[in-house]
Amino acid sequence: MDDAYDEGVDARHGPDAPSGTRAEPEPAPPARPASPEQPPPGPPAESPTLPRTGVAALSPRYQVGAALALALVAVAACVHLGMVFLSVAPANTVTKQHGKAIEDWVYPEFEQNWKLFAPNPLQQNIAVQVRADVLMPDGTTSTTGWNDLSAQDGRAIDGSLVPSHTVQNELRRAWDFFTSTHGTDNRPIGLRGSLSEQYLRRIVVMRMYKGDATSRKGTIERVQVRSSTTNVTPPDWSGEKVSDTPVYRVLPWWTVTKDEANGGVR
Repeated sequence: MDDAYDEGVDARHGPDAPSGTRAEPEPAPPARPASPEQPPPGPPAESPTLPRTGVAALSPRYQVGAALALALVAVAACVHLGMVFLSVAPANTVTKQHGKAIEDWVYPEFEQNWKLFAPNPLQQNIAVQVRADVLMPDGTTSTTGWNDLSAQDGRAIDGSLVPSHTVQNELRRAWDFFTSTHGTDNRPIGLRGSLSEQYLRRIVVMRMYKGDATSRKGTIERVQVRSSTTNVTPPDWSGEKVSDTPVYRVLPWWTVTKDEANGGVR
């Protein structure tokens, strides 16, 4: 009886519970979520194939045709670039033997002109020279020798680290302005011809008063301008022969106006 009672008491209170109290039931462990069913093992899934583009999307027959067309375009481009290069290159063995074929290919559609980027390189040296009739204080007239104004500018440029724009370009541009507005007979073409003539005359009169000893002593009555054109000597390796004799273009005498002669440009 006692054993049954004790068992009943122990069963009710538990072995560690104090007497007269009721033991709390132990909490049940949390239930684990059911894991999803794993699919049965099988072969790996294939990645989607990207669509082919360009030449690769063509059929083999058209791929061969496209390759041939690209090859022809590349060959034609190389031939064209080679012909253009030979047309502007210095004379060489290829241009001497096949010059006619090169000209037929390039001209006139593919003619190259450096004016697209810069003026054509000069192959001639052009010097502007002037002389004057000077009225001296004793009433006599004295004609000066030819003064090479371009040579004076050249010496000024060579001796200066920073030459002025006037020294470099004033006389040269004035002569270019004159030749572009006058014919080979030195007659003006249009209204700009008279303006260029006056502009050049004023420059040379000013330069004579500044650099010519005879002109400084008297009054300039007339001036005459000429150009001396000499070919640039080719390099020794070219074998080209050009004349080194200067060619002159002599302009008529110009009467100097009173405002120019009496200090207007001094």
